[in-house]
Amino acid sequence: MFTKKTRKRVLPGFGISMGYTIIYLSLIVLIPIAVLVLKATTMSFSDFWETISDERVIASFKISFLTSFIAAIVNAIFGTMTAWVLVRYNFYGKTLVDAIVDLPFALPTAVAGISLTAIYSPNGWVGQFFEPYGIKIAFTQTGIIIALIFIGLPFVVRSVQPVLQDLDSQYEEAASTLGANSVQIFIKIIFPAILPSILTGFALAFARALGEYGSVVFISGNMPMKTEIVPLLIVTKLEQYDYAGAAAIATVMLFFSFLLLFVINYWQWRTAKKHQMT
Repeated sequence: MFTKKTRKRVLPGFGISMGYTIIYLSLIVLIPIAVLVLKATTMSFSDFWETISDERVIASFKISFLTSFIAAIVNAIFGTMTAWVLVRYNFYGKTLVDAIVDLPFALPTAVAGISLTAIYSPNGWVGQFFEPYGIKIAFTQTGIIIALIFIGLPFVVRSVQPVLQDLDSQYEEAASTLGANSVQIFIKIIFPAILPSILTGFALAFARALGEYGSVVFISGNMPMKTEIVPLLIVTKLEQYDYAGAAAIATVMLFFSFLLLFVINYWQWRTAKKHQMT
């Protein structure tokens, strides 16, 4: 008579750990999201549609998604370059530069917003050089993008950096001996290997930018139809005690965020799978 062997788990206490994980995620993530959606359902469909289709709300959605997308693209490019420099080159002050990358994580967002506003305002350290040419940075969508780049850069750098560190150099050496130049090595060997991590950093930076409030509220100028972001509009609704309206706008934002993150993660999975097959 054969007895079925049970596979021994490496980590003990799986049941307790799994239960704790589910409870933790439910209290911190699932229940707040569920309450948000339930609050939005207290409105009739006509009221819900009237709230989210308001001209001011639509303009805020466009501003938030456009500025977040542009900032995430910029971070994906220059964040990858920053990670490349930190991994592939040794220079004086490298440790300090590596530490500065994490500064947006430690700096309060309100402090970052005030600092960026002081720098890029018409009479600021940087803004004063653009003011004579009629170029405004603070209190425009350009200022919003700069703030979102500031808070999103570490996500890309810290996503790409470990992959570059673990990348085996023997493939680059083999390609070099076969006559490939630096550009061909990067495009054919390095870039496909780090592309999934770049997409991960892009998704994280984009998601963070969509919900950013503190660093943007000062530099944006908060002008309706021009520089008003969705998080600010939600706060305005809450200050007016329109909790259902705020929940409706937040629910739409949540839906599009989940949809875009799903698409990006699916693209990342397909890219990683294709790279493994090759």
